[in-house]
Amino acid sequence: MGAEERDGGRERSRANGASALRRGATDRPRVRLDQPRAPRRTFLPEYDPEAFGRLSEKIARFLGTGRFLVWMTFTIIVWVVWNTTAPSPLRFDRYPFIFLTLVLSLQASYAAPLILLAQNRQDDRDRVTHEQDRKQNERSIADTEYLTREIAALRLGLGEVATRDWLRSELQDLQRDLEQRQPAGAQSDERDR
Repeated sequence: MGAEERDGGRERSRANGASALRRGATDRPRVRLDQPRAPRRTFLPEYDPEAFGRLSEKIARFLGTGRFLVWMTFTIIVWVVWNTTAPSPLRFDRYPFIFLTLVLSLQASYAAPLILLAQNRQDDRDRVTHEQDRKQNERSIADTEYLTREIAALRLGLGEVATRDWLRSELQDLQRDLEQRQPAGAQSDERDR
């Protein structure tokens, strides 16, 4: 790009009232607004929240079983028996069982949040299911109201439709009227025939 073109570009930007210095733009590349930004690099480890949630649900399900209680009880009994009856150099946790207390506290400190996470996920699923059930109930109520209105309209329409019994009664009434209107002589002629 020549010096003349650069000068022409500066003059145009000045003519438009927007100089590069006033905008505060230094030779930065233009940011495209129609494309997403590249993700920023973080020093924190990345993980898949869904996979972590599924894992926490599996752990929470296991912690709520009798199998877990049996294994935990068995482990604690073996731990206490080993550290009380084993030869002194092989004991790794003496009587107050400080290490056992630490292990159980650590297990509880991880179990509680995992159980809460699993409960939150279950609450979210229940909320979605409840919302879908509510919408389905609304559709069912709307369908029922529509069908009720249609049945009422049919009943009103049937009230105006001539039924067989109504036609018979009308025909009988007409026949009586015709018989009453006929002159007496016409009735005697019919008898002679």
